[in-house]
Formats: sequence, structure tokens, C-alpha cells
Amino acid sequence: MLVFGHPQVFKTFNCAACFHPRGYIIACRSLCRSSQTAHRNMTFQKAPKGTIAIEEAVLDPAGLSWISASAPLFNPGHRQTPPHSPSGSPPGSPTRHSHLTSLLQDVHTTRLHQMDTHGVEYMLLSLTSPGPQGESDPAKAAIIAREANNWLSEQVKLNPARFGGLASVSMHNSADASAEAVRAVKELGFFGLIINDYQDSSPGAPNADKEGKIYYDGEGFHEFWKTVEELDVPVYLHPRYPAALDLEPGTKWGDRKQILGAAVQFHLDLSTHVYALCSSGVFDLFPRVKVVIGHLGEGIPFNLWRADHWYNKPVKKATRPSKEDYTYYFTHNISITTSGNFNEPGLKFCIDQIGVERCLFSIDYPYDTIAEAQYWWHGVDLPADQKELVARGNAIRLFKLPLDP
Repeated sequence: MLVFGHPQVFKTFNCAACFHPRGYIIACRSLCRSSQTAHRNMTFQKAPKGTIAIEEAVLDPAGLSWISASAPLFNPGHRQTPPHSPSGSPPGSPTRHSHLTSLLQDVHTTRLHQMDTHGVEYMLLSLTSPGPQGESDPAKAAIIAREANNWLSEQVKLNPARFGGLASVSMHNSADASAEAVRAVKELGFFGLIINDYQDSSPGAPNADKEGKIYYDGEGFHEFWKTVEELDVPVYLHPRYPAALDLEPGTKWGDRKQILGAAVQFHLDLSTHVYALCSSGVFDLFPRVKVVIGHLGEGIPFNLWRADHWYNKPVKKATRPSKEDYTYYFTHNISITTSGNFNEPGLKFCIDQIGVERCLFSIDYPYDTIAEAQYWWHGVDLPADQKELVARGNAIRLFKLPLDP
């Protein structure tokens, strides 16, 4: 029987070409200048079976130009911060921000060492939030996505036995999003897409609302969802920090910065978007579309009964755009992950509500630590068959990962 997440489950070897530590592989393909030929000619050995984590953030070098503007991601705005954090400095401090940025840029050293130490078999990597969704200029947003995808593709090539990628796309319009999705999946070999909630735009721009935000439940994005269905890859919907105008004094979030970020605001904003997608009829038009949301479903599974109770009343049912209720789409189109929500009773509730086949393990590294996630997972009390599905089986099936079942 597999022991998912048990510490010290992986061995560590050195690269046979340059003797650099690279975990459970025969060669690291780090392309050391002294041994490029040796690296190219060597092959990888897959890691022992462990967990597969699918909401794991990275940052390409070009992303340094926009990540500083998103620094509030690292600080929810609370005036009082704990004296210690996993990095050894208070959340939101310059040291903490620098440390997280360093971890986001790293793929093959600290990250892989932690994976080996704590039993993570494989990671799907994706550009950290907000990515192209934080850029209001369509041309610049498309460049952010393309550069990040090119960089991430090269990182995955260095160790495809341990890493895969989810592609970023600009969501200013269906045409650009579809074109980059096709390129990333068919040419670069990505296993899905990641979109960080709504797209920043400007009032009056195509597809934008009066606040200058673009959501994806309207007819303007039917072409995109059609492309996603044809590509047959999942779309991971991830939260984001509010747009700059939403942080001005006198606004909902601007006057309540203590609830910004992962604790509260992330799931409130993204859950609204997910409810909108479900109720819009998008999944009726494109029934094979697959969406993944993290953090145990952004709270939605715990509200499904009440949401359906009112959505199915005759006064709603007669006018609603969708054919089915929310639970239907959560049991046919949507899967959830444990990213950043290591809650055993909550996970069991979600399994009961939407089925074990729609629940997947994730970490949310580096915003949460690999050690904490794996320690929690090792102690989760589930039947062995369910635990194996959540840990890795569902991810292999859903994303069509090149791993042994």
C-alpha cells in the first residue's frame, strides 16, 4: 500500500554529469556549461509514487517587472502581523516579499529538494497571480502570458519527470485567449490553463463592465470555451488581489484591508465568478469543459444546498439562463483541490457533496509550505482507495499526466 506524503520517502542522488543534487533522477539537465552534451544525452528516472500537486506557483524573470505591483498579495493589510512566519520574517515585510519572490523563481533547487524530502512526486506549475489578468492593456497582457509560457516550457523540459505546466492566457478577448491556449497546449505541451479570476481592462473596452473588469460568463467568451472544449484540457480558476481602483479609500476593500487576500477576499471574489459561470449556461453549451478551483472549492461546496434550494424555486427556474443547478455542474464540470486549505473534515464534506473523483490534492506552494501540506496529508483518515485517488489518481486522469497510474 502506498504511504502518501510520508517524510523521507524519496532518495536523493547527484546528476551523473555535473554531480549537482537533483533529487530522484539520473540527470538534472541543468545545462551546466561544462557538461551540456552529457545532460542532453541523459534520461530521467521517475520519482516513487507520492502526491501530485497542481496549484503550485512560479514567476518568470520577466514577471519581476509586474510582481512588485502585486506585493499586497504577501500582506493582507493587517496592522498586526505575527512575530514569525515560515520564512522567519513577518508577512508583508520586505524580507518576506524578497524570500517569496526567490521561491517563486526557483524550480529545480529548493522546490525539488522539498518535494524529495516530503514525498511530492510531481507538480503542475503555473504563473503566480495575477499574471496577465493584472494587466489592463491587451497587448501587454498577451506578452506577459506568452513570455511566461515560453519560460515555463523550458523549465519543464529540464525535468519533465517531475514537472508539468498550466499555461497563462490574456482574457481581454476570446481570440487572443484561444490562440495562446492552442499554442501552449499543442506546441509547448501544457496540460491545462490557469486564469486568475477577472481580467483587468478599462470601462468601455470590449467585454468589460462599468468597473473595467472582464468576466467570462458572457457570449463574448463562447469562442474561448469552445476552444477549451476542443483542446480537452482543464482550466484552473485561481483568485487574485483586487484591482487598484478597488483599493482606494472609501471602497469596499479599500476600507477593509484586514480581510484582503487568501483568508477572505480571495474566495468571496472568485466564488461569485464561479457561480456566474455555472448559472450562465456556458456548461450547457460546452458540456465537456472542465474547470478546477482550489482551496476546497472556494467555499462553494458548503453552500450548494442553499444555492440550489433558491435557484430551483419556480420563480428562478423560469428565468435562469442555465438548464441545471449548481450541484449538477459541480458533479459534471468542476473539480476542487486542497490547495491552502488543509482541513480534513472539510475535505470529507466535499467528497460527500461532489464525489471523491472530483477532489484533488494540492499545496499552494510557496504561499503554503510543502512540509505542512504533506504532514497534514499523511494524517488524513480516508479509505485507501479514496486517498490514492485524491493524492494522485484523479490528477493523472483529469490532466492526462504522463505518469504511471
